[in-house]
This record gives sequence, C-alpha cells and structure tokens, in this order.
Amino acid sequence: MKSLIAALLLTATPALALDLDAMNDAEKQAFGSAVREYLMENPEVLIEAMNALEQRRLAEESKNDAAMIAQLSDQIYNDGHSWVGGNPDGDVTVVEFIDYRCGVCKQVFPHVEEVVANDKDVRVIFKDLPILGQESDLAARFAVAVKQAEGDEAYKKVHDHFYTMRGNVSIEGLKATATEMGFDADAIIEAMNSDQVSDVLRKNAQLAQALQISGTPSFIIGDKLLRGVPQTGITPVIEEARAAKEG
Repeated sequence: MKSLIAALLLTATPALALDLDAMNDAEKQAFGSAVREYLMENPEVLIEAMNALEQRRLAEESKNDAAMIAQLSDQIYNDGHSWVGGNPDGDVTVVEFIDYRCGVCKQVFPHVEEVVANDKDVRVIFKDLPILGQESDLAARFAVAVKQAEGDEAYKKVHDHFYTMRGNVSIEGLKATATEMGFDADAIIEAMNSDQVSDVLRKNAQLAQALQISGTPSFIIGDKLLRGVPQTGITPVIEEARAAKEG
C-alpha cells in the first residue's frame, strides 16, 4: 500500500494529486516515510522522473523556438546584409551565428563546408556575432567591411581565412591580410568603424537576443534552433527539416 501511494505521488496528474494540506501531522509523517521507503527501494523512479521532466522541458523549448523563428523569419532569412551561399533556391536553409574566435566554430567549419558541398539543395546564411572580446569584434568588422566594399565572394574568402588562420587578430595583421587579398587595406580598415558596419553587427546582436542565443555556433534549420552542435552534426536536422516540408 505504501509503495502504491508513493508511486501515485510521482506519476499523478494535478487533478489526481494527493492533497497534503488536508493531512494532519501524523498522516504527513507517515506519508513522507512511505515515499522515502519507496524511493529507497526503487531509486530508478527518480531517474525516470528526471528524464521525463527533461523531455518535457526540451519539448517546451522546441515549441517556443519554433514560434520565435516564425515571428522573426524576415530578419532571419531576408535581412539584406548577411552573406548567403550554397543554393540560393535551396529547399532547406541553414543559418549559422558565428564568431571567428570561437574554437567550436572553427571545429565545425569543415563540417558545414562539407554539408554545403555535398547537398546541392541547401542554402546557407552566416550572421556575424562577435561575443568573445576585442579580437572577435575586429574580425567581424573586417569581414563585414570587406563584404560591403568587395562583395560576397570576397567575404567568403575572408570567412575561410579566419577559420583556418593561427595567431591573434590585430589591425596590422588585418591590413596585411587585406593587401594580400588585393583589397584597399586603408579603406577597409577605415570602414570597419563605419555606421554601416556597426549597424549590421547591432542588428545581428539584437536578433540573437530576441532568439535567446547567447553563444556560438548557433544554428537555425527549419523550425529548430540549435544552441551548439549536435554530436551527429547538422545533416540529420537538415533531413528532418526537408522531410517536414515534403510532408
């Protein structure tokens, strides 16, 4: 009987939950002892309850993420300033919030490149989100300034450079990089602090905040928001998004 009462306490819906306030002190003490005895004899119940709670939390988070993505879709997919690559008419879009000084971003870079190269129906969008200090900000400003001055192809060249480079980011280093890539180094460095570049980074930061993104890399694929990289990579999420559209 005691085990049955304890099990009911752990699994009952709110409508069936026991009214502890209606118990007197002796009944509460007896009930507490019964619950403790049950849990000591069946500790796996706690694990099951914690797993169920986590699944419920994840489901609610996923639902909220999907609603935010739908509400902010124009800013996510059509902001007019983010780099767009892959197939511009692809059936699935991968949006990545990036920081060039982010170690995980650098690790996942080859995976993202491979996905885009192998899946000809994927569109990819990069949103610069420098959150790791001054060097992150310098790199992002340089990349955005290059895109505005030299175009998308030049931006991708800079993007790849930052993810494969070693060492620190500095103004002198950026000048050398601009010169090596055939850009007007002085003009790019000057543009890094322009209102146009600052506006792009401000809008990206505001969008990230609205989406409750606080770290990089973060991905939007279909109605899923990935704060980090799944162990299985992003390909299964792309396939899931594609199946949802086809269904």
